[in-house]
Amino acid sequence: MRRDIHPFYRTVVFHDTSVNEYFKVGSTIKTDREIKLDGQTFPYVTLDVSSASHPHYTGRQRSLDKEGSPARFQQRFGRFFGGEA
Repeated sequence: MRRDIHPFYRTVVFHDTSVNEYFKVGSTIKTDREIKLDGQTFPYVTLDVSSASHPHYTGRQRSLDKEGSPARFQQRFGRFFGGEA
């Protein structure tokens, strides 16, 4: 294996600023920022969205009506494909 070609893997703190949630995850991301957490210093990265705030993971996602999209398509474009002039 060649030396000095692999990125440095370490524990990094990701901060979801929308819900003020912190995650410690192993990562190779490069950052110059640091944070002191639990008495230790870790590299620090801020996020706008994570699994703690994304609507899909939190159950707040709005689902579309299953019949709605095809019905809207037919309403808009049905006259072109329905044989009407």
